[in-house]
Amino acid sequence: MSQTLKKTAGAPATEMLRDEQNSRDHRQLRIDKVGVRGVRFPIQVRDKAHHTLQNTVATIGMYVDLPKEFKGTHMSRFIEVLNSHGSVIHVDIIPTILREMQTRLKADNAHLEMEFPYFVSKKAPVTGKSSLMDYVARFEANAVSKEVDFVLTVVVNVKTLCPCSKSISKYGAHNQRGQVTVQLRSRRTVWIEDVIGIVEGSASSDLFALLKRPDEKAVTERAYENPVFVEDLVRNVALKLNEHPDVTWYRVEAENFESIHNHNAYACIEKG
Repeated sequence: MSQTLKKTAGAPATEMLRDEQNSRDHRQLRIDKVGVRGVRFPIQVRDKAHHTLQNTVATIGMYVDLPKEFKGTHMSRFIEVLNSHGSVIHVDIIPTILREMQTRLKADNAHLEMEFPYFVSKKAPVTGKSSLMDYVARFEANAVSKEVDFVLTVVVNVKTLCPCSKSISKYGAHNQRGQVTVQLRSRRTVWIEDVIGIVEGSASSDLFALLKRPDEKAVTERAYENPVFVEDLVRNVALKLNEHPDVTWYRVEAENFESIHNHNAYACIEKG
């Protein structure tokens, strides 16, 4: 067999492929964020009640800045960084991931966002029956050169009862489900469960996955005795966040999905 045939039968030699992303771009426009979005990946989040790691699945976005002289970034490197830490990501290594993104993609700034369902066991108010409630949590971490900024977001559904409706109605009052979104920065770790507790304690009533009839009666009457406008809701949450020693900045949004109007009610408070 000739030498030529031997080379053909073996593994092909590595072919030099053109790196289009590294080519020069002449439009002279820097891009603030470029990367991948909608990546689903298993993560672990520490649970306050048991100090254990809760397994969940996050939808992840990873971005870096792109200098004006480069045509594009290397999208595959984001996924390589994410997978280099194993099949499950622990949130404590977020700063490490940001640093690796900066290094691998030769970027000054790196951004990582993770949104995931978070579960808390709750007991019904009268029967004490336990059930799992799901909430939406989000981590947003930005590395600008050597500084890392972290924002926690928690979305909590609650029950609100209209004070105006109660005051003018002969029977009952209209009520609805509301959604509160809290974003915050803090000096030290603030537990997701603590944010949930602050929001639920600020509404007419919190929600439950499982209620028997005695529980339904208690929740209905609790809401009737504690009417709140959407304005009351954001103010109640803000007052409690003002008292928290570690919270340095927050943004509180509330939206009521009105039951007797064809629109929603909305309010927002931001500090810092």
